[in-house]
Amino acid sequence: MAAARTAKPDAVGVGAIDAARTALTDLVDAGDVGEHLGHASEGERVTTHFFACTRAGYRGWRWSVTLVRASRQKTVTLDEVVLLPGDDAIVAPAWVPWRERIQPGDLGPGDLLPTEEDDPRLVPAYLAGEDDLPDDEEGDTIAAVTDELGLGRPRVLSLEGRELAAQRWYDGSHGPEAAIAQSAPGTCVGCGFMVRLAGPLSTLFGVCANAYANDDGRVVSFDHGCGAHSEAQLHKRNLPAPLPEPVLDTLTWDDLEQF
Repeated sequence: MAAARTAKPDAVGVGAIDAARTALTDLVDAGDVGEHLGHASEGERVTTHFFACTRAGYRGWRWSVTLVRASRQKTVTLDEVVLLPGDDAIVAPAWVPWRERIQPGDLGPGDLLPTEEDDPRLVPAYLAGEDDLPDDEEGDTIAAVTDELGLGRPRVLSLEGRELAAQRWYDGSHGPEAAIAQSAPGTCVGCGFMVRLAGPLSTLFGVCANAYANDDGRVVSFDHGCGAHSEAQLHKRNLPAPLPEPVLDTLTWDDLEQF
């Protein structure tokens, strides 16, 4: 691929600094225009001059004034004036679509987060609902089975959806790498407060049901753990110091009168 050709500087355009400044101050307040910062050759007989912007709130920005000279002419003509950010300018962060900006915990009462029709985390269920079942005893039996298996929904988790959820849960604060799990006396798989899940995720996760645990009501991995384990026991060094022997007060009023 041939290298792009650099435009040859136009002597008239390069020397037209005053003309560029005059054109700029005709459009903006002269107090917002600072020193000349240089020029760039944009094309044949096209030159852009840069001036510092001194307007409050625009630190690092610069005015860009583009001049063009017609063939065989000795004067330049104003083409464009824009305000552009420099290398150290304060600019807004890159725009991110709202769906990508949403974080866990952002949804509040009344907020809706529609799911895309082609969301790879979901696949169509085998049965969409009772309307698709035959209206007889066989239909009642199928409905009971599908309700028990959780299939009476338009869509269910896909294999990818399950893998994403499992990885997210396992890598998060309810997995084995959490600091509280590293110092736990035992893992959740041996805790009496762990309620097992149903379905494919039940092979690795359960739900904590200990009201005093940090993870109460949350999904935890089997190899997670915390100090509220059902079988946790205090070591002797962790037991409170024993109370001293009690001292009985045997003084009576007669004894006090003798003093």
